[in-house]
Amino acid sequence: MISLRQHAISLVAVFLALALGLFLGSGFVGDRVNSLTGASRDRIGDLETERDQLNEQLNAANSFDAAIAPRLITGALRGQSVLVVTSPNAAETDVDAVKESLSTAGAQFAGQVALTDDLVADENAEQLRTIVDQTIPAGTTLRAELTDSGGRAGDLLGALLLHPEGQAAADPGDIRLGLEALREGGFVAAADNAVSAADLVVVVTGDPLGDDAGARGQLMARLAAAMAARAQGGVLVGRSGSASGGSPIAVVRADPALGNAVSTVDNVDQQTGLITTVLALADEAEGQTGAYGTGAGAQAITVGAGPGPAT
Repeated sequence: MISLRQHAISLVAVFLALALGLFLGSGFVGDRVNSLTGASRDRIGDLETERDQLNEQLNAANSFDAAIAPRLITGALRGQSVLVVTSPNAAETDVDAVKESLSTAGAQFAGQVALTDDLVADENAEQLRTIVDQTIPAGTTLRAELTDSGGRAGDLLGALLLHPEGQAAADPGDIRLGLEALREGGFVAAADNAVSAADLVVVVTGDPLGDDAGARGQLMARLAAAMAARAQGGVLVGRSGSASGGSPIAVVRADPALGNAVSTVDNVDQQTGLITTVLALADEAEGQTGAYGTGAGAQAITVGAGPGPAT
C-alpha cells in the first residue's frame, strides 16, 4: 500500500511539473532560445552577404583579366614555337585555354604530347628505360645524372622535340620513330605527323595530387625540368591548389635545382594564370625563371609583380 507520505510526495512532484510547464509556456525560456537562434541567424546572414560580395569581386576580377589579356600578351611569343605536354590529370578546358592563349600571343603551335598513366605511375620503368635507350637521336647523349624515370623520359622527349637557341632541331625521322616507340609502349599519346620540334615547352598538369599518388608528382616534376633544360625554356602549370602536397609544382618549388630549370604557375584555371603562363614563357626565352601564382612557394602573383603571392 502507498503511505500518506508517498502520496504527498507524488502530489508535490505533479505540482512542480505543472509549475515548470507554466514557466516554460510563459515564454521566458522560449524567448531566450529564440534570442540565441536569432543571433546565429544574423551571423549566418552576414557571412552569406560577405561571401556574395567576394564572389562578385572575383567575377569582376576575372572579367577584367579576360578583357585585358589580349593587350598584355598579344605578340609576346611571336617568332617562338611552343610544344604542349599534358599529364593524365590535366583538365581539357585548361589545355584548350592554354592553346588559345599561345595563339593570341603569336606563338607557333608545335603540337601536343599527352603522357599516359603508364608513364606517370612508373609501373613499367624497365620497359621505359629500354625504349629510351633505343630511341636516342643520333649524335645526342642523354644527361648521365638523370637516372630516374621522369628525368630520363623528359630528357629523351626534350632531345626529340625541343632545342635551345642556336642549335638545330632533331631530324623529323627521329621524332617520328621516337614518338612511335613511346606510343607503342603505352607511355605517350600523340599525333606523330602533327608534332614538330619547338623552342619552348609548357607542361600542363591538373588538380592537386592526393595522398595516394605515390611518386607521380616527383616524376612529373623531374620530367618537366628535364624537358625545359633541352629547350629555350619551359613552364609547368597546374590548377589552383597545385602547389600543395606532393603535386609536381610543389616538388619543383621545394627543390632549388628543379626550380632553376623550369618556371611554375599554380593557377592556370584562372585568367591571371593564363596570362602569367604566356609571360613566363616569354621570360624563359630570355633566360629568366620564376614561380608564380597564389600557392605556397610563389614568388609573385604574376611576372613583373611585387614579391609574394596575392592575399
